[in-house]
Amino acid sequence: MRPYRLGLTGSVGMGKSTTAGLFAEAGVPAWDADAAVHRLYAAGGGGAAEVAALAPEAVVAGEVDRDRLWKAVAADPGLLARLEARVHPLVAEDRARFEAAHSEAEILLFDIPLLYETGAQAWLDGVLVVTAPAAVQRRRVLERPGMTEALLERVLARQMPDAEKRSRATFVIATDRGVEAARAAVLALLARLRKETANA
Repeated sequence: MRPYRLGLTGSVGMGKSTTAGLFAEAGVPAWDADAAVHRLYAAGGGGAAEVAALAPEAVVAGEVDRDRLWKAVAADPGLLARLEARVHPLVAEDRARFEAAHSEAEILLFDIPLLYETGAQAWLDGVLVVTAPAAVQRRRVLERPGMTEALLERVLARQMPDAEKRSRATFVIATDRGVEAARAAVLALLARLRKETANA
């Protein structure tokens, strides 16, 4: 029997990275979509060549310069979709390698920031959405170096609203009550999933 595929997502500042760390702490193998893209965009990564074909100015010394890529995308509204069409298959290959390497695990975690926006729920067995009140989210994000109100609004505009994510989720964990409460919620969810998969 293959592992249970649990997707993890949440809007910016909702505590997704912290929650992913709690799953790792509990021994659950995790695949991080952002980390996969970073690997692909590094020198020698297949994604760098794909970006160079569409936006050569965004590739410096064989690797993708994120600032230059962002500027290229801002200047050409159609560029993002063309890039995604080339890079997404490479990300899917990276994910398949991860699954093959952990085929004996009971549960696998897939940390995907734009999970619903990219339709990833179609191949997952369940989706966990992490959430927090809007005021907490805003405070967390604006405390980050270089973050501004304007940049936060741009990020939020790309993401599905939190309420909609929660309405679609299989599971929801609130992260505004501290790390210990989140840890307890993660462990309870893992116990539930292990029991359900054992009885399936």
